[in-house]
Amino acid sequence: MNLFSDIRALVIDTLTAMVADGTLPDGLDFANVTVEPPRDPLHGDMATNAAMVLAKPAGQKPRDIAEALAARLSADPRVASAEVAGPGFLNLRLGNAVWQVLPKAILTSGVDYGKSTMGQGKKVNVEYVSANPTGPLHVGHTRGAVFGDALASLLDYAGYDVTREYYINDGGAQVDVLARSVYLRYLEAHGQDVAFEDGTYPGDYLIPVGEALKDKVGDAYIGQREEVWLEEVRDFATDAMMMLIRADLGMLGVEMDRFFSEKSLYGTGLIEAAIKDLDGKGLIYRGTLEPPKGKKPEDWEPREQTLFKSTEHGDDVDRPIMKSDGAWTYFAPDIAYHYDKVQRGYDLLIDVFGADHGGYVKRMKAAVSALSNGKTPLDIKLTQLVKLFKNGEPFKMSKRAGTFVTLSDVVEQVGPDVTRFHMLTRKNDAPLDFDFDKVLEQSKDNPVFYVQYANARVHSVLRKARDAGIDVGDVTLAGIDLSDMTHDSELAVARKLAEWPRLVEIAARTNEPHRIAFYLYELSSDLHALYNKGNDVPGLRFLQEGNTDATQAKIALARAVSVVISAGLGILGVTPVEEMR
Repeated sequence: MNLFSDIRALVIDTLTAMVADGTLPDGLDFANVTVEPPRDPLHGDMATNAAMVLAKPAGQKPRDIAEALAARLSADPRVASAEVAGPGFLNLRLGNAVWQVLPKAILTSGVDYGKSTMGQGKKVNVEYVSANPTGPLHVGHTRGAVFGDALASLLDYAGYDVTREYYINDGGAQVDVLARSVYLRYLEAHGQDVAFEDGTYPGDYLIPVGEALKDKVGDAYIGQREEVWLEEVRDFATDAMMMLIRADLGMLGVEMDRFFSEKSLYGTGLIEAAIKDLDGKGLIYRGTLEPPKGKKPEDWEPREQTLFKSTEHGDDVDRPIMKSDGAWTYFAPDIAYHYDKVQRGYDLLIDVFGADHGGYVKRMKAAVSALSNGKTPLDIKLTQLVKLFKNGEPFKMSKRAGTFVTLSDVVEQVGPDVTRFHMLTRKNDAPLDFDFDKVLEQSKDNPVFYVQYANARVHSVLRKARDAGIDVGDVTLAGIDLSDMTHDSELAVARKLAEWPRLVEIAARTNEPHRIAFYLYELSSDLHALYNKGNDVPGLRFLQEGNTDATQAKIALARAVSVVISAGLGILGVTPVEEMR
């Protein structure tokens, strides 16, 4: 049940009838006609822009169309009133009966209430985290992991066929640095004194890796030249780091469907195939780029390179894909990786990058546009930085990591559910403050507590009702008569519940899972307001002493809230709690 879609269908059917009887001309496009909540709730339950968007193509005044539409809509039993406002907006108020049947629909559907078929089974690849396999995940990766995972769940809930993917950056120079750092820990495990020079990884997390390498090869690499051990130690270290990363993701409840190795692109012809595809489209050429902005002439040495004509697909400048010495640039394997995604037949690609990859957006979109002939959209979401605080002070870096606060540091402090929810309390491209004290605070100012408390509050009521011998199973509650649900506080909760299916589709369409967290907070606020109103108005209390039917009716609405909260938290990857301790 999607009430907003139902009323929009009513509006479209009415407009179609107006065309049929000559009130409106033929050939009108209703695609941009919307039905949504009015900006000011005092104006009504829903508003439509129909008259405004149809006036010009119909050659009529907006208010004339709105008044004719209002008269017809008012005849529908669901519409209590239809009022024209301003130049031609139409505000609708729905009858109480519409809201009174909503809890039944929710309790009948369960957590499937709000699920959408919008995605129509289209294949979506969501790539996220994709951290270099050189150490444990840090707090920046945590935000990207939570955002990407919630987005994948949201798209799945909205009817898409989703693949969660991690791109292992194991083909670059940073993996050689990792190998050298592990080799130092290996020497250390043999009792040698070592020094970590700039550019190596000094974190304690490599100590057990060095010891494990010792256990595997003994003293075989002692005193050997780098070319003897580098490749094997690199593979050994990368495998160890990926085990660590998988464990970190497991702490957050993140499970990937696929891990794709950058190294698998080299020596297999995949990079060459991708570049050949672009070359066949006339997009590869030899040329010399202009000096970067801000560079003085003496700092710039022009040299001929192999370039991708990315400007033909929306980029600011063409991009080098091969250096003057014949080696691939960093961009070339990324092109090949996305070429592989395109070849796998996805209908939509989504990359979740850290804020430091902002300069990479246009070139990557240009590459995918070129590789797919403009048929496969690529949406790139940047996650901004997270600032950590504790006791009002910046949280210090992890000694174990050496230079940063790790994902495990955060999760061990507050748990995975609090971590995940709080990481989604801001839009992905907005900076986020994460205060360890505040995210555990039991107050309205803490969104995760406020939402969980709403759910726990409902379950507390359910337990008390059961203790009193009242049947509050969902099947029973779905059959209860709610015709006495007429108080403004109750109807406010029902109206917010009605927004859920629409909100899911908007969040999925914009790839913005933070909207789910915002909505859950607003829904919880309405539930708490209703609960507290019962202190002054006994007739609103969920437990109506001596009146089983009234109790079941009150609880049906509350239980519907719990169902939607559970569905929303499920999208965010947060476990709903039924009791607060």
